[in-house]
Amino acid sequence: MSANIETMNGLASFLYKNTIEAGCDEAGRGCLAGPVFASAVILPENYSNELLNDSKKLSEKKRYLLREVIEKDALAWAVGIVSHEEIDKINILNASFLAMHRAVEQLKIKPEHLLIDGNRFNPYPNIEHTCIVKGDGKYLSIAAASVLAKTYRDDYMLAQHGKFPIYDWNNNKGYPTKKHRAAIQKHGINEIHRKSFSLLSNQLELKF
Repeated sequence: MSANIETMNGLASFLYKNTIEAGCDEAGRGCLAGPVFASAVILPENYSNELLNDSKKLSEKKRYLLREVIEKDALAWAVGIVSHEEIDKINILNASFLAMHRAVEQLKIKPEHLLIDGNRFNPYPNIEHTCIVKGDGKYLSIAAASVLAKTYRDDYMLAQHGKFPIYDWNNNKGYPTKKHRAAIQKHGINEIHRKSFSLLSNQLELKF
């Protein structure tokens, strides 16, 4: 039975009634460096949280506050990671799907259905899924997954900034900002840059 029970912030609490649903989302797909992170979250069926939304619409402070709430309230949650080396081997799209698979397989409760943010997915064995374009702004479980994926990836990139401060990762988290590209231009890449990506407009200028 399909349903869309919306909460006060306009996000639906589930797609299918009486079904164990896990929302899945990734973070870091467009970055030039570091892994892609994904999360899978199972919330109580009639869960409500008026602050929860697409992580991109939240301040950093709110994301970290919500992470604590999500981890406390969720029936199950997990984070999956795919390294930059794996991204270079299988491409970022497949890496994003693999990160979601790794999150799902760690859940302490097996979901009966997956809500996937986006329009494509590699099916997870023996679990049906539904792709939801901009799902992190439509379903609470996907929004929760977006918050966890984003904050855990940010934690990773902040730690890497401590080792490689020249790339400004404490601010850009690995995304292709002007300052990040300028640092690559001047200093070359480091060990966690994704070599399969267009790190500069002219790849010949890279110092491998």
